[in-house]
Amino acid sequence: MATYECSKCGMSVNATCGHCDAALENDMLELDGGKQVQISKCPNGHGKIKSPMCCGQDMSCPTG
Repeated sequence: MATYECSKCGMSVNATCGHCDAALENDMLELDGGKQVQISKCPNGHGKIKSPMCCGQDMSCPTG
C-alpha cells in the first residue's frame, strides 16, 4: 500500500479504493512536455488520484 508522508510535520496517510477496497499503489503519471507527477492508482483500474497535500505541499511516497 502506498504510504504518503509529510516532510514538514510527519503526518502520514494510507488510501484504499472506494469501489473495491483495494490498497492504492504508488505510480508516476507523465504529463505533456515530459513532466512527471506522483499519483496513487487502484490496481483494479477504478482510477487514480494525485498525491495528497499537507502543510501546503504535496506529501511524498517512496517509489520502487
